[in-house]
Amino acid sequence: MRLLLEQRAETPTALLIASPLMAVVLTVLAAGVMFAALGQDPLHALAVYFLDPLSDSWGLQEVAVKATPLVLIAAGLALCYRAKVWNIGAEGQFLAGAMAGGWLAIATHGGTQGPWLLPAMMLLGALAGAAYALIPGLLRARFGANEILTSLMLVYVAELLLDWLVRGPWRDPAGFNMPQTVVFSPSATLPLLAEGGRLHIGTPITLAVVAALALLLRRTLKGFEIRLVGEAPRAARFAGFSEQAVVLSVFALSGALAGLAGLMEAAGTVRQLQPGMSPGYGFTAIIVAFLGRLNPIGCLMAGVFIAITFIGGENAQIMLRLPLDATRVLQGLLLFFVLACDSLLLYRLRLLREGRA
Repeated sequence: MRLLLEQRAETPTALLIASPLMAVVLTVLAAGVMFAALGQDPLHALAVYFLDPLSDSWGLQEVAVKATPLVLIAAGLALCYRAKVWNIGAEGQFLAGAMAGGWLAIATHGGTQGPWLLPAMMLLGALAGAAYALIPGLLRARFGANEILTSLMLVYVAELLLDWLVRGPWRDPAGFNMPQTVVFSPSATLPLLAEGGRLHIGTPITLAVVAALALLLRRTLKGFEIRLVGEAPRAARFAGFSEQAVVLSVFALSGALAGLAGLMEAAGTVRQLQPGMSPGYGFTAIIVAFLGRLNPIGCLMAGVFIAITFIGGENAQIMLRLPLDATRVLQGLLLFFVLACDSLLLYRLRLLREGRA
């Protein structure tokens, strides 16, 4: 008796829905085993991770704050991955947007400011993210370079550039020699939605972007072009669609959204530039994109779930004395199970008796 994976002729709709749900359930079960191995009561630890962040208004606000950049980046990455364009460098594009918009906040600090400043910062952040993403896009379109490697390597360039800026020319002279810029002025920060919290207008902006991208994919010719290039590139060429144009457009759009997310994190949550201002949003958004089935609405739901693990992980550090690495392992398990369950979309298990084909 042998167990084989047999390619499916078509994927049942029920499996498309069940696959991410199955991945979440398997992740929760594996997390329970991990917590037990760490000497914790699995049920209590799981409640701390997944239920406590939703138990009060403060936790709900923090979940929304964490979910905002994850959803915005993941929605852009979903467009890339739909077109079979593998942008792995959203973390670098996130930092590029934060630096570009942050530069304007620093340059105008203590000088001429006004209601134009924040929209200008957001525009700069989006343009910088798009320009940074177009580097691997152009390299693939013009020279056939592997965009996975080029986009990933550019992440480290952005991280090192930010580190040099906040330790050198942009360092706050009154910051006790800490590697950080001045705190942005009120005109350069995103307005809060509620007093006493950190939830800002970046969250409704993200919801509007998700709705717009959902319409783009399902109701426009451009969305059809993106899907066709990814699913049937030969048919796309016969239809007159340019693969190179699609590569550049999805790279630019995903980079712009990542850059906008970076600016909103800098101007809305951190309110200055500093090393490590991102806990890996650009990389975690890859998990969000695949868990959300490369659909903007799905990315919204997946982003909220991953944000809960971030807040739950912080709670677990305080209440259970668990290391931060436990959260990273949990998120890694989720990606593993998402990819493993997705194999069931393309293949089915078949029991083969010995001597039979």
